Amino acid sequence: MGAWVFYAASVARVGGVCMALTRAMGGRGQVRGVARSLALIEQNVSRHEVAKNDLAAGERLVKPLLEGTRGLAARLSPSGTGERLVRQLDSAGNPKGWTVESILGAKGAALLIFGVLGLVFGGGFAPKGLLIALAAAALGFFLPDLLLYNIVVKRQEELSRGLSDALDMLTVCVEAGQGFDAALMQVARSVTGPVGGEFTRALQEIQIGKPRGEAFVSMARRNNVTELRTFVTALVQADRLGLPIGGVLREQANQMRLIRRQRAEEKAMKVPVKILFPMLLCIFPAMFIVIIGPAGIRIANTFSGM
Repeated sequence: MGAWVFYAASVARVGGVCMALTRAMGGRGQVRGVARSLALIEQNVSRHEVAKNDLAAGERLVKPLLEGTRGLAARLSPSGTGERLVRQLDSAGNPKGWTVESILGAKGAALLIFGVLGLVFGGGFAPKGLLIALAAAALGFFLPDLLLYNIVVKRQEELSRGLSDALDMLTVCVEAGQGFDAALMQVARSVTGPVGGEFTRALQEIQIGKPRGEAFVSMARRNNVTELRTFVTALVQADRLGLPIGGVLREQANQMRLIRRQRAEEKAMKVPVKILFPMLLCIFPAMFIVIIGPAGIRIANTFSGM
C-alpha cells in the first residue's frame, strides 16, 4: 500500500513539473499586460472575418452589389471621371456615404436595374423593347450624376446667400481687435451651413501648416461662386501686399451686400414672367369655366329651344 502511495505522489510531482514547463514555454511568446491590450486595439477585423449575420443589411446585400457593378461603370465611363467626381464631391461638401467608389457602383447597379425594368415593361426582346431598355439603362447610368449635380447646385446657392452675413461677422470680429484666425474660428463656430463648413475646413488647413493664401485659394477652387472667388482674390492680394485686413473685409462686405440686393431685385423682376404661364394654363381656364360657363349653358338651351 505504501508503495502505491509513493508511486502516485511521484506521478503527481512529474505531472506538475511538466505543466509548469508547458506554461512557461507557451507563455514565453505571448504578449501580456498593456502590450496585449494595445495589440488587441490595433488589430483590424476585416469584413470577411465577421459572420454574415453580424453585419448590417447594407453590408450583406447592397455593398457586395455595388462592388460588383463598380468595374462595369468604370469601363463605360470616360477617362478622368474619377477626378471629376472628386471635384464635384468637394463642391457638394463631401456628403456622408458619397464616395467615388459608391457613385460608380450606383451607376453600374442603376444601369443593370433600369435596363432590366425597361426590357420587362417594354415588350421583351422586340426592337421596341430593346430600344426602351437601352434608354432606361442610359437614364439609370446618368441618374447618380444628376443627383450629385443637384446637391452641388443647391449647396452653391446656399453658400452664395450666406456669404454676406459671414463676411459681416468676420469684419466685426476683426475690427473689434481679434486676430484674423481667431475671427475666422468665431465665424466657423457661429455660422451654420456651407459657409461655416468651408471656413472650418480652411481654418483646419491653416492649423496643420498650410499657408493662409493657399488654404483660401483651395476653398475658392472647390466652389464655383463668383463672390467667393472675388473675396479670396482680394484677401490673398492684401496678404501679399501687407494691406490692413480690416479695410479689405469692410469693402468686401459692402460689395457682398450690394450683390445680394441686386440678385434679390433680379429674382423679383423674374416673378411676373414665371407666373404668366401657370396663370394662362391653370388659372384662366378655370375662371372662364366659372364665369362664362353658366351663360354658355343658357345660350345653348335658348338656341336648342328655337
